[in-house]
Amino acid sequence: MADLPIHAVLPVLLAALRDAPNAVLVAPPGAGKTTAVAPALLGEPWCTGQILLLSPRRLAARAAAERMAQLAGESVGGTIGYATRMDSRQSAATRVLVLTEGIFRNRIQADPELPGVSAVLFDEVHERSLDSDFGLALALDAQGGLRPDLRLVAMSATLDGARFAALMGDAPVVESEGRSHPLTLRHIGRRAEARIEDEMAAAIRRALAEEAGGVLAFLPGVAEIERTAERLTGLPTDVDLHRLHGTLDPGAQRAAIAAGPAGRRKLVLATSIAETSLTLDGVRVVVDSGLARRPRYDRAAGMTRLVTERASQASVTQRAGRAARQGPGVAIRLWEEAATVGLPRFDPPEILEADLSPLMLDCALWGVSDPRSLAWLDPPPDAAIAEARGRLVTLGAIDGDGRPTRHGAQLAKLPMPPRLAHMLVEGGARGWGRLAAQVAVLLSERGLGGQDADLELRLRRWRGERGQRAESGRRLAERWAKLAGGGAGDMGGDAEIGVCVALAFPDRLSRRRGADGADWISVGGRGFRLDPTSPLAREEWLAVAEIQGVAQGARILSAAAIDFATVEALFGDRIESGAHVSFDPATRGVRAMQGRWLGAIQLAKGQDAKADPQAIAVALVEGVRLHGVDLLPWSENARSLRRRAGFARRSAPELPDLSDEGLAATLDQWLPPLVAGKRRLSDVEGAALSGTLDALLGWEGRKRVDSLAPADFASPAGSHHAIDYEADAGPTVTVRVQALFGLATHPMVAGVPLVLSLTSPAGRPIQTTRDLPGFWAGSWHAVAKEMRGRYPRHPWPDDPAAANATLRTKKADARR
Repeated sequence: MADLPIHAVLPVLLAALRDAPNAVLVAPPGAGKTTAVAPALLGEPWCTGQILLLSPRRLAARAAAERMAQLAGESVGGTIGYATRMDSRQSAATRVLVLTEGIFRNRIQADPELPGVSAVLFDEVHERSLDSDFGLALALDAQGGLRPDLRLVAMSATLDGARFAALMGDAPVVESEGRSHPLTLRHIGRRAEARIEDEMAAAIRRALAEEAGGVLAFLPGVAEIERTAERLTGLPTDVDLHRLHGTLDPGAQRAAIAAGPAGRRKLVLATSIAETSLTLDGVRVVVDSGLARRPRYDRAAGMTRLVTERASQASVTQRAGRAARQGPGVAIRLWEEAATVGLPRFDPPEILEADLSPLMLDCALWGVSDPRSLAWLDPPPDAAIAEARGRLVTLGAIDGDGRPTRHGAQLAKLPMPPRLAHMLVEGGARGWGRLAAQVAVLLSERGLGGQDADLELRLRRWRGERGQRAESGRRLAERWAKLAGGGAGDMGGDAEIGVCVALAFPDRLSRRRGADGADWISVGGRGFRLDPTSPLAREEWLAVAEIQGVAQGARILSAAAIDFATVEALFGDRIESGAHVSFDPATRGVRAMQGRWLGAIQLAKGQDAKADPQAIAVALVEGVRLHGVDLLPWSENARSLRRRAGFARRSAPELPDLSDEGLAATLDQWLPPLVAGKRRLSDVEGAALSGTLDALLGWEGRKRVDSLAPADFASPAGSHHAIDYEADAGPTVTVRVQALFGLATHPMVAGVPLVLSLTSPAGRPIQTTRDLPGFWAGSWHAVAKEMRGRYPRHPWPDDPAAANATLRTKKADARR
């Protein structure tokens, strides 16, 4: 086997682990840490058992095991094996087991002593997934109380080594220099008005024409991959196009990773799944959209949304490095070079944004009622813990003191979120556990049975599908059914699909609002939208599972029909009669009505009722919690302050979070006094809202925001221009070009170049730049020549960097 850069530091790492139980390994992409470290530990005197190598993704786990087995001259499943949720290749002879972080979490929960395990290696910990952070916290806790001999190693290419070392008991940090292949970065920008698929397809065609070797293109999601592929018809005959994302069959994933046939070029359209852990043979060119799609948990809505956003600096660095893993490479970026410093430095840790219900239940079973007592780089937020605890109490998984119930222990044995586990256990108790397991797989593995919103239709399709992924899904469903106690004949009919979903998501049970079936109201008070052409649109009631989009009017991605008689049978104890105070988002006020209610759904109409002022205030707060803080009458100055605070938090994360999500998380702390005595949100005074923001920030915080993210830009001519912190290109200011004469350096905010949208004296745009000195020395001369003809009364100097800034004509300047 050829020497890898990691081999130079392996002796140091081995020596460190002989003297101490923990170590931190920092190694750049391509150094060989994923495939070289675990086999090297097998010969150590302390290593008498198995080594667990944790991988963030199933694809990466399988690829790492196959590569290590190949290097050892063995088949996978011998000395080297792997275990993922839908696939496993291991045996009694397996010494190195590559497994996903979720599988490890389940294993250590089942037996904290980890018998037969000598070491756990946490790969790519910089990704900061919740499972990785939690797995490390549990391993450190087990090491401290049960297994002082257990070795733990945190490994990453872009690791904050000092923080991890401190967390792991001042562990030694071992750094590998890595292999340095030349990498050329080209920033070509893109048209803001054009679709990303069109811009990426054009860049890919150009890369194929101008560069040698395979091409790896990063796109935010599967939909963009498919649309880009549609635009790439008629490629050269020697180019093979592959897709690479998590929902593909393993065979298609292997084909995208492996070296292609001699004389042919590979083009791979990938999501961020290809950022780390993988080496794609033959790739010499990366084309990066600069975008990523990530799950963001909306705590106010109680749902996880997929958000397309700019990738972080760490991500785009990892992506570019894919081009230079095996030799000199080129990375083509669809943004301007100066915009890179405006990208977030790192992806936010998942623990700060995720639904913490699974974490809370796991901690309760670990014997920890407060997760913050474990060792974390970033402790879980208080609001997220409270919300998760409330959900688990509703499911009957924990009691009021945070202790796990018998039902909660049953849920935790199932490798899925508590909602789905509750559905599986309850379904099994009703005699159709296998059906519940199949529905759980459908909701866990996107794409099985198609993309239709009708779960009954998707289930029928999946049952008839052939192929490795469909078959793996069926085997997974059988395993889950057995874990939940379901028997071989324990199926149930299609009518029970809606019951399964309603058990898991009772707050999303919805009733049709209009005749066309486009609008729905849920028990939890959310308004949902459905394609009116869907067969589900004809139903009166739906059990809704997956939704996507903004909290109010989220699109239904998957649901099943359910009738009212079943709803009454399931949730009759939750139906209330009498006066009911509800929030109306259309009027931003409250209504008090007599009648029968299931949550926010009115079952029987009644008369207007008189409501208690306290109940009205509670309804207003809940209305904002459900429908978003944007319903409040923020002044433009208040909105500007919130945008500026959001930008400032990139440099000063200790500042209070004034985003929609941040304010929603602290709603009970600041909103009740503002709505006391009010009947509509519009009655809240704008000045009171502004005062609340100042109170949340505090005097020092407000000074920090004003310093890092000023409200406006003062030009050398003395004019002031508002800075747009929400512009796609980054903080942007529109200013007449003459106002910047005499400015030889580019203006910055918080270390980020301001995007200058330069205009003519008439206010018409003439240039956008993040490099003012470059503009003065470059295209200014052509611009000035054109402007002299259009605006002869205004100054257009040959050397604007040395001229006096002015907003006046030449004659007016002369008079002064």
